[in-house]
Amino acid sequence: MDVESVIGVDLGGTNISAGRIEKSVVVKSLKTDINPLGSEDEIVQSIVSITESVYDNKVKGIGIGVPSLVDIKTGIVYDVQNIPSWKKVPLKKIIEEYFNVPVYINNDANCFAVGEKYFGKGKEFENIVGLTLGTGLGAGIIINNRLYSGKNCGAGEFGSLPYKDSILEDYCSSKFFINQYHTTGEVLYSRAQRGDRQAIDIFEEFGSYLGDAVISIMFTIDPDLIVLGGSISKSYKFFIDSLMEKLEKFPYKRNVEQLV
Repeated sequence: MDVESVIGVDLGGTNISAGRIEKSVVVKSLKTDINPLGSEDEIVQSIVSITESVYDNKVKGIGIGVPSLVDIKTGIVYDVQNIPSWKKVPLKKIIEEYFNVPVYINNDANCFAVGEKYFGKGKEFENIVGLTLGTGLGAGIIINNRLYSGKNCGAGEFGSLPYKDSILEDYCSSKFFINQYHTTGEVLYSRAQRGDRQAIDIFEEFGSYLGDAVISIMFTIDPDLIVLGGSISKSYKFFIDSLMEKLEKFPYKRNVEQLV
């Protein structure tokens, strides 16, 4: 579907990205860091500012992905775990009143899954899961070619499942590198690219934990395809072997073979 001009915004736990798309082509994009401990108004103003930077008068609508629960009808964002000040933010109303165009808000992992379904690796599949690996761990679920969001976009929050001494998100997101090794995934990725054995070992450990998360998804959803996204996915080559080694223990071998 070619719309004259639309804007997509991705609110992450540490940054915001925005892009203007004209006839399915990204014509301008920006990314900026945010302070996740900032006030509700500060984060909202950052969204307004970056959106304004890519906006022009041809824009017909704005879509925003957020890492939390959303009431799709009202556009109220609830309880963003990685941005503590965001408890109940009427984001749709705020952005619509500022730009005077329709605004659509959904969970960021849902947006990722829909994008992969219609424009990416999921085109040929009816049942897919888009798994986002970043500040947190999220998942968007497509079942029988339709997005399944749950009541408040809460479906797919596998990161909150109990795991070891905590939850899956603490072992399958950037929190793992920070909490266990007191560094960031970006730093470890740079070291791993240079052949640093310790960094590679850490990614292999991460892949093993991620394998447990994927197995939980396979038991629950039995998808045709699981697509990895988010900032950590660029380190894929350093954790794919340990991830697949964990999946070899999955009892239903045919299910594993169907994953791409």
